[in-house]
Amino acid sequence: MTVSESIYAPSNTPFQMTAMEWIHAYWMSRCVYIVAKLGIADLLKDGPQHCDALATVTNTHSDALYRILRALAGVGIFAEIKPRYFGLTPLADCLQSNHPESVRAIAILRGEEHYYKAWGDLMYSLQTGESAFERLYGMDLFQYNDQDSTQGEIFDRAMAESEEENSLVLEAYDFSSIGKLVDIGGGKGPLLATVLQAYPSMTGILFDRPDVIERAKNSWDLALRNRCEFIGGSFFENIPTGGDAYILKHIIQDWDNERSLTILQRCHQAMKAQGRLLVIDFVIPPGNEFYGSKFIDVNMLVMCPGGRIRTEEEFQKLFKAAGFRITKIIPTESEVSIIEAVKTL
Repeated sequence: MTVSESIYAPSNTPFQMTAMEWIHAYWMSRCVYIVAKLGIADLLKDGPQHCDALATVTNTHSDALYRILRALAGVGIFAEIKPRYFGLTPLADCLQSNHPESVRAIAILRGEEHYYKAWGDLMYSLQTGESAFERLYGMDLFQYNDQDSTQGEIFDRAMAESEEENSLVLEAYDFSSIGKLVDIGGGKGPLLATVLQAYPSMTGILFDRPDVIERAKNSWDLALRNRCEFIGGSFFENIPTGGDAYILKHIIQDWDNERSLTILQRCHQAMKAQGRLLVIDFVIPPGNEFYGSKFIDVNMLVMCPGGRIRTEEEFQKLFKAAGFRITKIIPTESEVSIIEAVKTL
């Protein structure tokens, strides 16, 4: 029985039921946000608990919490072991903070008020092509994170929940010929740390906004920290020189073509003649098949200053304008690809 079949009248056709499931999908996502924010999965890591106990710890209304958990249990997130006692399921495991496949921080980030309100103004982005977030808050998302340290930390944690994606990048690409790798806009540096750990002779530079770099320094293992420089700045202005390869993961997607071109040009200026540029990003394929990043593309429209997920043709034009030639596009076992480019000018 599908989610729709369990909710809607049996007279509905399969197409109607699927449509209704999508129509009401935000109900489920809001419930997931609530339990992620409350840390319910963490509270259940040692075994099932009664709703009253969970409500006491989380300062919530027991019956209201029960109704939310019961609804989520109906789609496999938590399980009602016995009346009003809830335990973890494989889906709920992913909402634990320290689970290797945790998506808790992402669930919280996507449900925070500034995200949710911006998506509520999607019609503005549709009518204008401009960021609803910027209209509502008078600044871009990154400036917002800079001025609100709590939201900045939530954003950092959500971006760090891509360790599996980083491992898949490591499997797909041979970094062995790179002596120094520069991670541009790398946040706290989970990707760079993953690569450095796999290649003991490599050194690195982590480059991001000064406030992000300060948070990053304290999160690295001492041995790896000694092989890495931590430099704060703006990739619109100057990028550290001296790298054999420069890597940009989910950076170009955040910006319009003009600002993306500026970032790529700064990389071009910093790079050696024989250096490599590695852009790790989604590449939208042709056709009507489901591709999750088509919805991430809409998120870029709403949340970012001109951001978009690009096709291969769009990447080719952008790289050529910046003085790069794409040598290959390497798919990974996730939806991201590794776009390798070299200087042509």
